[in-house]
Amino acid sequence: MADIDSGTGRSTPRKRADARRNEATLLEAAAAAFVTSGVDAPVRDIAARAGVGVGTIYRHFPTRADLIVAVYRHQVEACAEAGPRLLADSSTPHAALAQWINLFVDFLVTKHGLAEALQSDEAAFQTLHAYFLDRLVPVCAHLLDAAAAAGEIPPDVTAFELLRGVGNLCIGACEPRYDARRMVELLVAGLRQRQSAGPR
Repeated sequence: MADIDSGTGRSTPRKRADARRNEATLLEAAAAAFVTSGVDAPVRDIAARAGVGVGTIYRHFPTRADLIVAVYRHQVEACAEAGPRLLADSSTPHAALAQWINLFVDFLVTKHGLAEALQSDEAAFQTLHAYFLDRLVPVCAHLLDAAAAAGEIPPDVTAFELLRGVGNLCIGACEPRYDARRMVELLVAGLRQRQSAGPR
C-alpha cells in the first residue's frame, strides 16, 4: 500500500482516492482471512493477502477491534450500495432481489466468522447490529417493493423477516453436508412461486 506523500494541493483528490482504494483492499483481505482463519488470523497473513507491510495495517487499524469493526462496516456498505445498482441493471426486480440476497449471504459468511468477537463486551462492537439493520433493511425493502409492484412476489413479505430468515438458513453454513446458499435460493425462488400459484 502506497503511503500518501506530502505535496501540492493539486494531487490531494487523487491521493485521497488512492488511500480509499488501498483501505478497501486491506479490508477485503482481512475479510477473506477472517473467513478462512477466524478473527484471530495473524496480521502478517492479512498483510500478505493485501500485498502490504504489517506496519501499514497497524497504521490504519491500531487494534484488532478497529479492524473487525472496519471489515464489518465495509461489507455492510458494499451490500447496501449494491441494491440500487442491481435493480437498475437486472432484467426484473425479482432477479435483482435474488442477486442481492446472494451478496447478503456472502456477507453473512464473513459475519459468522466475526460472530464470536461481536458477542464480546468490546465497546467498539456495541452499535454494529443497529448499524447493520439501519443500512440493509431499507435496501431489502426497496427491492421487495419493486418486485411486488411488478407482480413478481406477494406484497406481504417484509424486509426484516426475509433477512432474518436468510440469516437463520445461513447458520451452520460450515457444515459440509449443508448447502446454505442452495436453501436460500429455494427460499427466494419460493416467493415467486407462491405469487404465481395464486389462490386455490
